[in-house]
Amino acid sequence: MTLLRDEHLAAAFDHAARSYDTLVAANPGYHAHLRRSARRLGLPRGGEGLRVLDLGCGTGASTGALAEVLPSAEITAVDASAGMLERASAKTWPPNVTFVHAPAERLAEAGVTGPFDAVFAAYLFRNVTDPDAVLRTVHGLLAPGGRLAVHEYTLGGRRTDRAVWTLVCRGVVQPVATLLGDGGLYRHLWRSVVEFDTADRFAHRLEANGFDRVRRLPLPGWQTGITHTFTGRRPTTKETAR
Repeated sequence: MTLLRDEHLAAAFDHAARSYDTLVAANPGYHAHLRRSARRLGLPRGGEGLRVLDLGCGTGASTGALAEVLPSAEITAVDASAGMLERASAKTWPPNVTFVHAPAERLAEAGVTGPFDAVFAAYLFRNVTDPDAVLRTVHGLLAPGGRLAVHEYTLGGRRTDRAVWTLVCRGVVQPVATLLGDGGLYRHLWRSVVEFDTADRFAHRLEANGFDRVRRLPLPGWQTGITHTFTGRRPTTKETAR
């Protein structure tokens, strides 16, 4: 199958929204890993006085991680899928969390404007048509010195990484998703990962789009070599001028 993109991918997520949290719950460490990535932003004082953008929030798992790690931050959570966003916004949230329906490519049209002190993006970049364009948008939304954390399926480059990913997808995820009527989305999931950047390549992509202090950090458990946190920063104006 070809990869799903733009409105076709959003429609697939709309359809899958009803069962998405059930599948996520079957993934060991899913929520703990998101919280770990949120902590890797390294923001002080629980986010007090800071604005954080959750880009590609889905049904709110990443938003929940941010709200737990940064309870005092102003969190704006955005997703392109109306179905996923409906599920997310129906949950109970503190007043400092706001949801916005918008694709990552058209944030300004939806009124999402910077500066943000941090951007968190979970499972987003392999799903957009032009990841470089979205990274440039994120760079522009961040305040000078603002931080980025990307939590993403990016294979480490070993044959065993791809083999484990394929085994999990084809042996567990895809059969269950097919029974739920969402097989196409989860076949896309497998292919989107194997055709996307390796972890090293994505780290270089961040640097090429203006981020400094880029780090590639592994996650534990079965996802070692499959899922990584990437952190980076928009340089300050003074540093850029050097």
